[in-house]
Amino acid sequence: MRAITVRPPKPNSVELCDVPEPPATEGALLVEAIALGVCGTDREIIEGEYGEAPRDHERLILGHESLGRVVGAHDGFAKGDHVVGIVRHPDPVPCPACASGQWDMCRNGLYTEHGIKGLNGFGAERWRIAPEFAVKVDPALGILGVLLEPTSVVAKAWDHIDRVWRLDAPPHRALITGAGPIGLLAALIGVQRGSDVHVYDRNESGPKPALVKELGGTYHSGDLTALTKLAPDIVIECTGAPPVIEALLSHVSPDSVICLAGVGPAHRAQFNMGQFNRTMVLNNGTVFGTVNANLRHYAMAADALARADRGWLSRLITRRVPLARFAEAFEHRKGDIKVVIEFN
Repeated sequence: MRAITVRPPKPNSVELCDVPEPPATEGALLVEAIALGVCGTDREIIEGEYGEAPRDHERLILGHESLGRVVGAHDGFAKGDHVVGIVRHPDPVPCPACASGQWDMCRNGLYTEHGIKGLNGFGAERWRIAPEFAVKVDPALGILGVLLEPTSVVAKAWDHIDRVWRLDAPPHRALITGAGPIGLLAALIGVQRGSDVHVYDRNESGPKPALVKELGGTYHSGDLTALTKLAPDIVIECTGAPPVIEALLSHVSPDSVICLAGVGPAHRAQFNMGQFNRTMVLNNGTVFGTVNANLRHYAMAADALARADRGWLSRLITRRVPLARFAEAFEHRKGDIKVVIEFN
């Protein structure tokens, strides 16, 4: 069968090649691939920044944003069910977090991740997974089910916001920075929760302003400092851009929560740590980071997608690339939001 593979940490080693059928040891559930979402993580692995092949293997099958069709009935799954594979698996020790089913919070770093760290990904014509790490998706979503994994990331962000917010006063105004797939899906959940949603992005034109407006939110671009007047209860930062993060952390609104959900370049930046500390303390602010998701968050994401407008969701997928031309999916093109590789 065909699969998209890399040889980490060698840069630019990505290729479409023939690989053996996935062995039963990788999971009892055999799945035929429908689509694979592409994100910045995949590009960074291709560039050799990180990535780890399975033990005793030179190549890693790429891809963690999956959508597939169950080949044969097994353990609660029927033939033809649409499923998504959970990316992260718990460490073998396990640490206290993994032992309680919260492997997304693994404390010793021994976890594995499909298509990223120690486990083959979903960028193959067929893949296997243990039933307890497969999540059913409403088949009526069609290819839109491939959005489940990125939605799970922001579902976790909202879940953790609930854990630190005051229970007697639910957050009302939410600011999302970044109108990529993660930001737009975070905005979707915010609207579904009844929040007054505002989205900031550097793009002044293109499809993003209309997508936010049609969602019921307010779109902003340009000067970041103007956003401080919004005094949001909640900020979900999805760009990973140091200037954006610095602007947010320098103007923390009283009694607010900032969730950092974007990963950007690691470099030194001038930042007034003393002023930040003073602002956080005097304003009773909270800042936390989040990445990945566990089963609870995948279930929350599946519910959010099932309730979303299908027409709106479909506009998030701006390019579909056939497997034979997979390399085009990793190119940066103007107007891209979510690019998907199709296997059918």
